[in-house]
Amino acid sequence: MKFGVLVFPGSNCDQDTAHVLSAIAAQPVEMLWHDSPSLAGADAILVPGGFAYGDYLRTGAIARFSPVMQSVKRFAEAGGPVLGICNGFQILCESGLLPGALLRNAGLKYVCRQVHLRVETTDTLFTNQLTKGEVLQIPVGHMEGNYFCDEATLQELHTENRVAFRYCNAAGEFDSSSNPNGSLDNIAGVLNAGRNVLGMMPHPDRSSEALLGSADGFGIFRSLVNALEGSHSVAR
Repeated sequence: MKFGVLVFPGSNCDQDTAHVLSAIAAQPVEMLWHDSPSLAGADAILVPGGFAYGDYLRTGAIARFSPVMQSVKRFAEAGGPVLGICNGFQILCESGLLPGALLRNAGLKYVCRQVHLRVETTDTLFTNQLTKGEVLQIPVGHMEGNYFCDEATLQELHTENRVAFRYCNAAGEFDSSSNPNGSLDNIAGVLNAGRNVLGMMPHPDRSSEALLGSADGFGIFRSLVNALEGSHSVAR
């Protein structure tokens, strides 16, 4: 089993993500440069946070055209697991691998703080070691994290159980004060139709060790490792 972590000019969470996979999950990791189409035989791809290509034009707009992302799209379309975190989520939406878009935060301010998420589904490669309804504490750090989609897409996401996480309070309740960026329906993470691609704005890479204030994010990495080991199947 091997994980591939993408590296773009402006990535700043690639090493954090690789650290969790190699030092905590004890898995082999290959850093994948944006300008190469090779995925180096990786079994899962992680698109990390940061500011790919300086967020010029808009977040993820240039990264979607990189050679490595063309390979990631083919990998995902063939059923390969792909996890996009923060800027990675934005890139996956721009690439058409996930529905919707990430807009500027409500209030037009950069948000960097701990938030609470409620796990909305465990029937995924990324959440099978979590519990439905479980509340996680994971930090966010973004300017464009306001998830938006049209009404038909939102209905489809709910009907197909493809909302993975929603912002909530510590008790697991939804209200405007627990939504850090104005995201539609408090959405913090969504899946593609094949359930093998997940994008989320909060940073599990920054919350996988208690020393950082929370280790709740490690459950997402643990779930992916568990799925790749073949002990979990995802309903299609």
